[in-house]
Amino acid sequence: MAKDIRISSPLNGKLVPLNSINDPVFASGAMGRGVAVQDPKGKVYAPFDGEITVFFPTGHAIGLKSDDGIELLIHVGMDTVKMNGEGFTPKAEAGDKIKRGQLLLEFSPEAIKKAGYETTTPVVVTNHADFGDITVELDGQEVTAKAPAEEAAAAGPVDDDDVIKSFAGLPDAERVAKSIMHYVGTAEHCATRLRLIVNDKTKIQEKKIENIEGVKGQFFAAQQYQIICGTGFVDKVTEEFIKLKPSLAGGGGKEAAYAEMSLMQKISRTLGDVFVPIIPVLVATGLFMGCRGAILSMGSEWDPNFLLMTQVLTDTAFAFLPALVCWSTMNKFGGTAVIGIVLGLMLVFPGLPNAYVVGGAAAEIAEKGLTWVEASALPEYAGKTPIPLDLGFVTIPLVGYQGSVLPALVLGIFAAKFQQFLKTFIPDMIDLIVTPFLTLTVSMALGFLVVGPIMHGLESLVFGAVQQFLTIPVVGGLIIGGLQQVIVIFGVHHVFSALEIYLLSTQGSDPFNAIITCATIAQGGAALAVSLKTQDPRKRALYISSTVPAFLGITEPAIFGINLRLMKPFMFGCVGGAAGGAVSSFLGLAGTGMGITVLPGMLLYMNGQILQYIIVNIIAFAVGFALTYTLFKHDE
Repeated sequence: MAKDIRISSPLNGKLVPLNSINDPVFASGAMGRGVAVQDPKGKVYAPFDGEITVFFPTGHAIGLKSDDGIELLIHVGMDTVKMNGEGFTPKAEAGDKIKRGQLLLEFSPEAIKKAGYETTTPVVVTNHADFGDITVELDGQEVTAKAPAEEAAAAGPVDDDDVIKSFAGLPDAERVAKSIMHYVGTAEHCATRLRLIVNDKTKIQEKKIENIEGVKGQFFAAQQYQIICGTGFVDKVTEEFIKLKPSLAGGGGKEAAYAEMSLMQKISRTLGDVFVPIIPVLVATGLFMGCRGAILSMGSEWDPNFLLMTQVLTDTAFAFLPALVCWSTMNKFGGTAVIGIVLGLMLVFPGLPNAYVVGGAAAEIAEKGLTWVEASALPEYAGKTPIPLDLGFVTIPLVGYQGSVLPALVLGIFAAKFQQFLKTFIPDMIDLIVTPFLTLTVSMALGFLVVGPIMHGLESLVFGAVQQFLTIPVVGGLIIGGLQQVIVIFGVHHVFSALEIYLLSTQGSDPFNAIITCATIAQGGAALAVSLKTQDPRKRALYISSTVPAFLGITEPAIFGINLRLMKPFMFGCVGGAAGGAVSSFLGLAGTGMGITVLPGMLLYMNGQILQYIIVNIIAFAVGFALTYTLFKHDE
């Protein structure tokens, strides 16, 4: 029999039964059993020792877990998520260890009422099924949420197949979410590809999950149990999954998963979090460049002013690339986004000479035996030498960092951490003025005097070496094309986002895109061969649905749903990627953008390379398909 528990109320106010409040979701007990606090006094305290598993960015809801396993959700007010954090002041954050009585949140009941929302606050135990009666107490008040009738609990377990059948009439996303929850057991966190931090792996029934209609595959990676549901559909499943267990909406298990990653996985995850948000802009820019190149290659003549307008569309993102990188980095590391934008714009101030232009002229200046100070006085080197900044005891060369990635990335990390440090001791009354001023001033000085020169030199050295490797005829494409999807498996492929952005900003094209296109379509070819050889109609339909995304540039369903599980098809796909990559390298194929491959990627090669692009895709697909179809025997 489950034990009864008693919890101190985390808010001061009047305790009322949960079923008496106006919110039907909480009142029905769908979110868990507990109580509600009417007329709360504006502060949330920790009711026990434990940790914060979820702290919503808007501050309106907190998830806690006690040291003895009680999972508690505190939702301040009704529909207060729509206030976007106004009136809420968090005093802790997700992942923090907490002590009973510790202040977690301050909020303004007046602001909530003024915005037109109720202040009544549900306090519910989300893992209520693990306990009997749940009593919440406060200064002599107490309200008890009774456990369900024992007869229901004694009815015995329901057969798995009957459970899944009971979900059959539900909408697809809800049906899949409830089926997964049933077979997984308990979990702590989910994200976009339905990534679960699972408490007990022994509870997972993998075969049952794979047999759920709508699930295309499942696997473990980066300390997470990941379930492939397909592009777009996964968002709907995740939404339904969160409804079943609201604590999954935050980052409760994110820190735990991150701590278990290897160093390379941590670096890749961080780079992915920084660069993925800016990739859509670069994709759009690349598509327009490809379309413009196709039109001009057909002999079209444009008015110079109209051509200038198109250059505004294609060049702006790369001209102000450090601003985008700094903005995204500040977001990732908890700084103020607008400070990141301004800091990035400082790095590309129009009055500063371009670092790459300066680097290009350096050899010529050295050959003439001139110092850069002497060259800066000559008119032919105007804008090609650093601007001398005389500090009295030393002269510092100043340059801009147009198109650079690493200086903006490192400076954004520093600025975010420095801003957080300042907030620990600057009084709230002057925080709005002093913190941004000090953050920008110190970060700018550090950026131009230390971080910029060092990271730009490192960027030129490392990315330049990779760029040279890519230009090695056949060999570069062969190796990268063969190994790229292996890198995807280990979850470190986001490392190459910075490289692709560097290639586009320095040479205006991306040969890496062409090579990974071959690796992608080759896996699609191998998966299609498996699909055609499969005799079971249900499995064939599932395999084909997992194969289609590969031709749109998304290989995870094909890899984890088919090829990697059967191993040989994955290896044959890698061979196809190597073959296509080698030919791509030989032909010097390079896209005008990044982020899209295979069929959508054709738009990046409309500048006269479309035929070559089609050829390398056919080669990669044919090799992956032919090897799998002839050499792989699928034992049904």
